[in-house]
Amino acid sequence: MVRPGGISLHVFDVASGVAAAGLRVELHGPDGKLLASGAINAAGVLDHPTVRGEGLVATGIYEAVFHIGDWYRARGVPVPSPAFLEAVPYRFGVADLAQHYHLPLKMTPWGFSLFRGGA
Repeated sequence: MVRPGGISLHVFDVASGVAAAGLRVELHGPDGKLLASGAINAAGVLDHPTVRGEGLVATGIYEAVFHIGDWYRARGVPVPSPAFLEAVPYRFGVADLAQHYHLPLKMTPWGFSLFRGGA
């Protein structure tokens, strides 16, 4: 269940039609401090307390970093080194701590789409 006040990260590989289980991701707060780090689970989401709003203490610019190149290499996908999309940073604003910010990332080795979803 998604609750107000959190940030959820949902990652899906649209090239193969699967959730990006195992993809490493980091979430940094407005001060640059690491708030969350881990791997995307089998459902395609980062299972971390930030989803429940824990750790969000300020409005401002947050950054999620998705380690896409490593994920594709670990699956035997032939990507160059460095990959075209090695580590993708995404900066987004949190203006209201009572709202939930859902960020679905749709990716391939050569492109991505990331937006504020309505989970």
